[in-house]
Amino acid sequence: MAGRLHIAPLDPDALLPDLVCDAPLVSCPNMAPRRMLSAIRLEAGQPHLGRLFWGLTPPWLDVLDHAPHCARAESLSSRPMFRDAFAARRCLVPATGIYVWQAQARGKQPFLVTRVDRGPLLLAALWCRFPTSLVEHTDSLALITVPSPLLLSPLTDRLPGVISQDDAMAWLTPQTPLEHIKGLLRSAPAELFGAFPVSRRVNSPSHQDTSCAHPIGPMLRHQP
Repeated sequence: MAGRLHIAPLDPDALLPDLVCDAPLVSCPNMAPRRMLSAIRLEAGQPHLGRLFWGLTPPWLDVLDHAPHCARAESLSSRPMFRDAFAARRCLVPATGIYVWQAQARGKQPFLVTRVDRGPLLLAALWCRFPTSLVEHTDSLALITVPSPLLLSPLTDRLPGVISQDDAMAWLTPQTPLEHIKGLLRSAPAELFGAFPVSRRVNSPSHQDTSCAHPIGPMLRHQP
């Protein structure tokens, strides 16, 4: 799935043209759910970078620990928790990698999935607003996952959907037809992603040093 993210410091200008930064980008070498995460939403026709809680919290959710941090693309239109947000409240999460774990004889080995060129990723997500009082609210999100490309399927069966910069405004715009939006939720091209093993230090969210993302082996990547 997508239980942990790598978010290196990024230049907002490299993410989307005319991006308005309402808050500085959150960077983190080992980002776990239930924390504040940077996300891009559309406001008055312009993309804005702000901060949302990672774990979808609709108004009727009673237990915060039950807030889902991921949603499967195939069930977005059928599950009530996701249906309305998918139709009208979509966002993008800037990241530089996704941690996944492969079962091996000596336990699970973590890998970091990144773009082969190590560039930024715009991860597909949906969001909702939970009023905490008459004047305050908390906005929260869940990443949307799709089947992994064949190359990475031995590591994980699902990864967050990646939206290209060219498709970003269509994704963010509520009026974009849902059939077009669903077409953007597909496995990433084989040549986009690579993955390399990293230290088991990343297993604990308390470890927040940059060594969490240092390669300890070669990158698995598509060979044309």
